Amino acid sequence: MDTVLADHAEDIVMFDVPPPENGARGIAEYRETWPPFFTWQQMGASFDIVELEVTSGADVAFAHALLRCGMPEELRDAPDDRLRLTIGLRKEDGRWVVAHEHHSFTDKTCLEEAR
Repeated sequence: MDTVLADHAEDIVMFDVPPPENGARGIAEYRETWPPFFTWQQMGASFDIVELEVTSGADVAFAHALLRCGMPEELRDAPDDRLRLTIGLRKEDGRWVVAHEHHSFTDKTCLEEAR
């Protein structure tokens, strides 16, 4: 867990797919989101980066990515589904840390209703 958290800001804010819907705020709440993720992976889930782009300045940067993420049957049944990821970084004491994460899936119900 220390390795996972090592390059994250103490005041990180993360909006994730699973609850809490209001996000995890601060490193302690962020830490609490990882055990369920590890359990999910142990059940067979995986994620693969499909696309990643990084834009950086002198002391702030952001990255956005598309990932294939899910259980084997989900990946098989919906091969084009993508998890969207955006990460905000900043330099603290000469090193980059993650200050913000946002993960989302397309809400297909809303898309179908809009059509």
